[in-house]
Amino acid sequence: MSKFEWKKQLKELYLPSTQPTIIDVPTMKFFTIDGKGNPNEKPFQEHIEILYALSYAIRMMPKKGITPEGYYEYTVFPLEGHWDLDEEGRTKDYLDKNHLVYKLMIRQPDFVTEELFQYARDTVKKKKPNLDVDQVRFETITEGLCVQAMHIGSFDDEWKTFERMESYCAENNVKRAEKTHKEIYISDPRKTAPEKLKTVLRFKVEEV
Repeated sequence: MSKFEWKKQLKELYLPSTQPTIIDVPTMKFFTIDGKGNPNEKPFQEHIEILYALSYAIRMMPKKGITPEGYYEYTVFPLEGHWDLDEEGRTKDYLDKNHLVYKLMIRQPDFVTEELFQYARDTVKKKKPNLDVDQVRFETITEGLCVQAMHIGSFDDEWKTFERMESYCAENNVKRAEKTHKEIYISDPRKTAPEKLKTVLRFKVEEV
């Protein structure tokens, strides 16, 4: 079996057009971690490190002589974030990043089980005892009906893409179901110029 690569086989989820579209997002498995505060500060980076450490522990199991039932070669999925504001943040007429509330996550292949999640946690605890992997949960999440678009550019300019998405909703008889939104980070911000960053923006909608 050839290697499963999300960029090639799941373009509708991870490489959408810059023009907004409606998509029914299927149920998927994730390693998730909750946090709050400015994403430019250290705790946010630590949360990312933890999620990737666990995800690669699963990915590299065959190299350790363990091949789980149903395992197949694959590329680790991209980092995703579900974003909200705390109560004080919602009262402000501007975005104060110190009041952000988030759930970071990395999708896992369907063969991943609770048992394999525990294996990943134990592996990372031994290899990187400084990482608090006990914060992480193994969740099954269904987003359902959403509008999404690829945003190209700085995170601070995402509002422009959101405006286009809102207009698209008005033209297609759907409305935004909640204030929160999802971001999927296709580019690595450490290696990509801000104006070239690719981020999938997505929010839940319901029919009018």
